[in-house]
Formats: sequence, structure tokens, C-alpha cells
Amino acid sequence: MTLKKLILQIHLWLGLATGLVVFIMGLTGAIYCFQPELSRWVTQPYMRVEKQEKAFIPVSEMKRIAEAQLPGKKPTRILIKGPETAVTVQFSGKKPKPFSYAVFLNPYTGEVLKTRDMNTEFFRWILNGHMYLWLPQPVGKAVTGASTLIFLVMVISGIILWWPRNKARRKSSYKVKWSASPKRLNYDLHNVFGFYVSWILIFTIITGLYWSYEWTSKATYWAFSGGETKPKFPAPKSDRPAVAEASPALDRIFDKVTTAFPQAAGFQVNIPQTDSASVIVRAYPDKNTFYQADNLYFDQYSAAEIPVKWYGRYAQADAEEKAIRMNYDIHVGAIAGLPGRILMFFVSLIAASLPVTGFYIWWGKRKKKKPAAKPIVAKKKMELQPV
Repeated sequence: MTLKKLILQIHLWLGLATGLVVFIMGLTGAIYCFQPELSRWVTQPYMRVEKQEKAFIPVSEMKRIAEAQLPGKKPTRILIKGPETAVTVQFSGKKPKPFSYAVFLNPYTGEVLKTRDMNTEFFRWILNGHMYLWLPQPVGKAVTGASTLIFLVMVISGIILWWPRNKARRKSSYKVKWSASPKRLNYDLHNVFGFYVSWILIFTIITGLYWSYEWTSKATYWAFSGGETKPKFPAPKSDRPAVAEASPALDRIFDKVTTAFPQAAGFQVNIPQTDSASVIVRAYPDKNTFYQADNLYFDQYSAAEIPVKWYGRYAQADAEEKAIRMNYDIHVGAIAGLPGRILMFFVSLIAASLPVTGFYIWWGKRKKKKPAAKPIVAKKKMELQPV
């Protein structure tokens, strides 16, 4: 068996083993590409509010109103996205079982627009399929992680199998012959489209592995830092003061951040879940990307900013930190703006089609008729002649 035939066998059997998983992840990934726009206008119309010429209610008031909607649960973060978008107060946890709720508020009046179990929301369902195949999270994460690794091997082996042996075949390898028979057309769709998207899929797969394997982000940091070990994410502590301040620390913290970043497109306020945790506020300069966010840490009692050496303000980030930050935006194509997300939509659709067209190629070869066997003519026994 030649090396190329061996690679073909590996490509074939790995594809049959993971084809369904790749199909689901590709299709759900394509749907999720336009989640921000579709959520705002289709699945979550209550996200839209009318702009008013007055200030938002205090953040502490947003927290208090949302807590009253879900007694016994503690908010985890508050998303403030602009003058025409509802404030989202999120509640999530793992005990007694995983849950995720959101309270949507009018930022000007505090009116409760919607209280929702986010696990029933359409795009959260799509995301759960993409990340966990709608299985329990530990099981689904293991399956999608392994399948993603296998898919990376398949993409690389597919490039090797596509590579033409000579110049004569090279020309036909770059384009689909649309007038060909269905069988040949399917072959071209698998090989030609697969080749073109492979170069983007490699980055999509590597960035997707971040959610399954910690070693991928460690390897990225190591590569961009010249061999250094990735530090842990900062978790500064808060010190309880002897005398409490008159105004809520959360409001004073948010006032500081909005004063420092008046042009920010949105903010995320992470609510401390313990008495010693800090308040984390993220200021986003762009509403469609996340990597440029300024992460600020504050004492939850004194509202004093706590300096950190890593994963703080974007201007202080070095190459290895920026590479880690860009992971999500590269994965969804947002790093290149709307054209990047449109491109990723088509790449994801083609990725979902590869198991289908590949299976059809394999099935067609199995069904191929064997050549008819030649009839065997029985030899007559030689008669013994008397001497």
C-alpha cells in the first residue's frame, strides 16, 4: 500500500466515525454566525428600547430590580450595550443543577421587559448543539473535542489527497465541473470546495479547540511569548472596610469606568460571587468584537481600582495576550468584521456538507458493480487409450 492510499484509508474511516458530529457542528456554527442581529430582531425583540434623552438608572438599581424577579438567585453579570438596547442581567450557576436566566430591563426606567430561562432560547439551543451536541456538558465536551481534533487530521489529509500529481490534473482540481454527472459533481463539490475552505478551517478548528482543551491556549501563549508559561487569569481580592461608604460601590465603580471610557460601545459588569471577590468591568470599544476590551478590576467595598499585570487594559497587552484575546473573534470571523462573519457562514456550511458528499463518494464505490466473472469451461477427462 502506498502512502497516499494509507492516507485515503485514514481519511475515509475517520470521516465515517465523526461525520455526524462534524455535520451538526458545521450547521449550528453557520446558524450562529448571525446570532447578534437575529436575536435582536427575531428571537428577542424585547432587546430593543427607544432612546431617551436622559441617563440610565444606577447599576445597583438594575441589580436590585432583577434580583426581585428571581428570588433566591444571585446575578452574575450585567450587560449594558447602548442607548437603544435593553440591559441584560444574567443569572447562572451549577447548583443544584446548571441554570441560566436573564432579566431584560429598560435602562431608562427600570421596567422589566422579559424574564427568561435562557436554556429555552433558540440561539442558546443552537450553541449547546454546537458545543455539546445537546448532551450533558461533560460528555458532549469530550465528544466534540475529540471530533474536532479528528477533523483537523481530516482537513490536513484532505489537502494531501487533493494535491494533483501533475500539471495536467492541476487545472481541473481548482474548479467544479457543474455540467458533469451527479456522481462527478458530488466528487468535485467534496474535493474542490473542501480544498478552498481547508485553509480557513484549520484556524477555525484550532481556535475551537480552546473550549475543549486548556493546552491549546497554553501552547498559543508559549509560541507567542517565546517559551514562557501562560499565567493564571487575575483574581484580585477585595478588603472589607471598617466604615461603609454612603453610596453603593457598584455605582461608584461604574461611574469611574464610564468617565474613563466615554466612547465605549458597551459594558459588562461581573458581580462578585463571594465576599472577597472583586468587581470586574469590561469596556468594549466595538460592539461586534471582544478582543479589544479593557478589563478593569475593583474592590467591591471601596471601589478602588486594583492593578493587574495580565489581562487588564488592552493597551498594555503584549503579543501573547492579544493572541489569546483574539481567539473567539477569529473563530466566528468577527475579527474581519461583517465580511468575515459572512465568509465564516459559508465556510461552516461547506464544512457541514463535507461529511455528506464524502459519504456519498464512499457509498457509490461500495455499490459499484463488480465486473462479471468469466465462465469456467470444464475440461473433459482424457480417456485412456489401450496400448
